[in-house]
Amino acid sequence: MSTKVTVLNNGPLRIEGDFSVCDATAKEFGLAGRTVISLCRCGLSENKPFCDGSHARQGFQSACEARDLPPPKPRV
Repeated sequence: MSTKVTVLNNGPLRIEGDFSVCDATAKEFGLAGRTVISLCRCGLSENKPFCDGSHARQGFQSACEARDLPPPKPRV
């Protein structure tokens, strides 16, 4: 199964599919078999990196439309 990331307007990043979430030391979070999670994008969640709905209570606003990124810069 592939992984899909959806940027929700005024909300979190929704991750669906086959994935793992790791901390900075590469230790995996236990997701208890979940195949769908939401990651905090507003920075207000008490359950980071996961969304707890704080964005809605605090009025977080951010709408992102899909676009093409420029090619990556060559590494020197």
